[in-house]
Amino acid sequence: LFLLLHSEMVAGLYRAAEQGEGENGRCTTKLESMGFRVGQGLIERFTKDTARFKDELDIMKFICKDFWTTVFKKQIDNLRTNHQGIYVLQDNKFRLLTQMSAGKQYLEHAPKYLAFTCGLIRGGLSNLGIKSIVTAEVSSMPACK
Repeated sequence: LFLLLHSEMVAGLYRAAEQGEGENGRCTTKLESMGFRVGQGLIERFTKDTARFKDELDIMKFICKDFWTTVFKKQIDNLRTNHQGIYVLQDNKFRLLTQMSAGKQYLEHAPKYLAFTCGLIRGGLSNLGIKSIVTAEVSSMPACK
């Protein structure tokens, strides 16, 4: 159900932009803002009965295991850090991209399907006290970093 809702949200916003009701850059911002608010709410709900996190790495482990599993039904495949505040989360079979063909022709459309998720992570981290910049990168479908 979530996958269908997400697809329709993205399609609806971009369809409205094509009809002159907005511009594509604003669509990405709007999707990211929606994700931010949802991420805040989900983190609030998921952490109400958990102990405080010791540090940033513990928070990121929670995001990769518990948060990601609840939202996308699987854990993040890989978490890397430079121990200076930069974390790279890699999902080799991201559910919101698996509906698209693995061909290169859809690679340019992938960022609009990742904006909501970037907001989701940023909103969750924000509620846990971490100000962040979240970006997404797709080099081959359906994997993303």
